[in-house]
Amino acid sequence: MTGNRRLTPPQSRRVNSLAKKSCCNCDKGKCLLLDDGEECVCPQLISYSLLCKWFRTAVLPLDKELYAELLKAEDMRRCTVCGAAFASSSNHAKYCPDCRKRITRKQTAERMRKRRALITQ
Repeated sequence: MTGNRRLTPPQSRRVNSLAKKSCCNCDKGKCLLLDDGEECVCPQLISYSLLCKWFRTAVLPLDKELYAELLKAEDMRRCTVCGAAFASSSNHAKYCPDCRKRITRKQTAERMRKRRALITQ
């Protein structure tokens, strides 16, 4: 992906937060890579696109959901319960992290109910 795709405002806020917290080249909003004697504002903080190659390759993968949403749209899956998009790490994933907890708890309770019913008979 090139830097041509515009980010939505929520995506831009997440990118800015990630740049400020995790980018080793962003020091108090200034880009150390572009510093040639004059301080330069980090391009990720002032644009609605992914301009910095370092940010795309080294920092963005730290936020797996945002990374999948922006760069690997084919890896995004839809939750079968709520329909929310989520980053999948396996081919068997059917539920988003929030629904997965709920569904797993419900399935475990049902399995244990059946097991107790078989034991008592």
